[in-house]
Amino acid sequence: MFGKILIANRGEIACRVIRTARKLGVRTVAVYSDADAKSLHVEMADEAVHIGASPVGESYLRGDKIIAAAKATGAEAIHPGYGFLSENPDFVDQVTAAGLVFIGPSAASIRAMGLKDAAKRLMEKAGVPVVPGYHGEAQEIVLLASKAREIGYPVLIKARAGGGGKGMRRVEHPDDFSEALSGARREAKAAFGDDRVLVEKYVDKPRHIEVQVFGDIFGNVVHLYERDCSAQRRHQKVIEEAPAPGMTPALRKAMTEAAVKAAKAIHYSGAGTIEFIVDASQGLKADRFWFMEMNTRLQVEHPVTEMVTGIDLVEWQLKVASGEKLPKTQSEIQLSGHAFEARLYAEDPAKGFLPATGTLHHLKFPVYALEGASMRIETGVRAGDAISPFYDPMIAKLVVHGKDRQAALEALGAALSQTEIAGSTVNTAFLAALATDADFAAGDVDTGLIGRHQQKLTAVPPPSAEIIAAAALAASGAGALVPSDDPWSVLAGYAHFHSGARRTRLRYGDDDILARVWVRPDGRFQVALDPPYDGANSHDLPAAPRLALWPGHVTVFSGAIGYSFVVPDPLARAEEAAAASGSLRAPMPGLVKLVRAAKGDAVIKGQPLLILEAMKMEHMISAPHDGVIAEITAEGAQVTDGTVLVRFAEQVHD
Repeated sequence: MFGKILIANRGEIACRVIRTARKLGVRTVAVYSDADAKSLHVEMADEAVHIGASPVGESYLRGDKIIAAAKATGAEAIHPGYGFLSENPDFVDQVTAAGLVFIGPSAASIRAMGLKDAAKRLMEKAGVPVVPGYHGEAQEIVLLASKAREIGYPVLIKARAGGGGKGMRRVEHPDDFSEALSGARREAKAAFGDDRVLVEKYVDKPRHIEVQVFGDIFGNVVHLYERDCSAQRRHQKVIEEAPAPGMTPALRKAMTEAAVKAAKAIHYSGAGTIEFIVDASQGLKADRFWFMEMNTRLQVEHPVTEMVTGIDLVEWQLKVASGEKLPKTQSEIQLSGHAFEARLYAEDPAKGFLPATGTLHHLKFPVYALEGASMRIETGVRAGDAISPFYDPMIAKLVVHGKDRQAALEALGAALSQTEIAGSTVNTAFLAALATDADFAAGDVDTGLIGRHQQKLTAVPPPSAEIIAAAALAASGAGALVPSDDPWSVLAGYAHFHSGARRTRLRYGDDDILARVWVRPDGRFQVALDPPYDGANSHDLPAAPRLALWPGHVTVFSGAIGYSFVVPDPLARAEEAAAASGSLRAPMPGLVKLVRAAKGDAVIKGQPLLILEAMKMEHMISAPHDGVIAEITAEGAQVTDGTVLVRFAEQVHD
């Protein structure tokens, strides 16, 4: 076993690797950028080395700096985590040339599976079923459009490099093919440096089921059963589970055998995942699944496999990379119970899952699971940390395990309802709504489920009068008063012959709320709201709610929902609001990738104006109303949240 390893990653996966290394007595070296100087993974590691500025191209993608850090600290091996350099065969070659061990597959294996088109041709030769489509080298638009017509619409355009839904477009009609292809190519080029694509038949009711495989240098390969990752938004996974609901013995046998065959075809060593697409339109059948791609690394969702098999996959990675055989044979690997993983993101589900930033002023994870269930939290942040625009906005993964799917699902719902996050827009309420969706709860899941139910899943009920009153009480400060029989000890709440009311203002969305708070003779608080809510304007507060106060805001938690209210600064100038009128602002930090309008253009409501690239995804910014453009940001501009992108000379509202 290694004495010391370097982890070429950040966030929750770096923390995850450190925990296992510590358990095995292996010392760890963290690397960090400017933005991560005070991060959790730096604090947890035995040593830490600064490798550059915040952008990934100047830090976490600098293989030369990472290798230099490993050599300088005496590390014997490099664990890549996932993302960044984890599937870069050139980096693997550089690590090996430097006399270090790469904790993962060989460069040859990564190259064999690194490009989707070549990988599918290889799988066809190995006898693994692949999705019907075009996987050739020619990339002329006329040829690709012709192949799409031959395959039959709808089709899926996919970047041949990378993953995570980047560079992927579903096309329903031939007239939309050209624009979809352009968007897929731009996004693929930005994310992977390769704009080549493949075109495949779109499966009408697709299930995304993947098989965890593991190999060693002695030619042994085993599977650790399957995971279902069908609950996706924007082609990115949201809730994963193991095993797959509705899995039949025949399909499991066919799929796991195909996965092992695929891994053996490239002499695979280490942890890997074979991803399949399954046609669930007529139930799960052994002849209706096809190879999509192989991830030659540890997956984000690997904890659900660990929960149902009792195997530490990172421990296996370290043992196999140090030259040991696989710790178990296939017959020794058994399934036990059911597990779910929910990805907590800083994002706004109501706005198309736009990534969000902000400081996590309040962060409280569940401390226990339901009776009979177990839980673990995978995170790389603490209260007070900031969600940076430079990296993936994941906050944590909630992972639960129960004796069966129903028990695990109940544990997931309980964990989400106990989670409290304030300071950034988050997807906790969306995850809870998905977990209780009737189709999801029944295991009737496919990759289109979230899209079909998106409006219902992202809708948040308005705050009740009690929630508003709790926010007003917290914002007023009256709740912090120390009970006393002497009115002079609580001067802020005192008036002659009666208790004085505290006045406070709140804003929730576009609603301005005036509240008066006072203490009743029995010691309970009472709040009067203007305008009245629920047919009354006076509400008692007998119990302390779950809430968080943070600069200029108060958040009240109700189950998995966090209602955040703005506490306006009474000294703020009214003209600040007026300055924002007649302009369109950036919803998040990003790069202006493409501008489709110019100064002086007359535009109509909904017309695309520019494309903003943020966190490796493209976001279309459209005109909010009719008008004439007075100013528009130039292509290539790096903007921050709230930057004015477009000013209108005049507006014609509907």
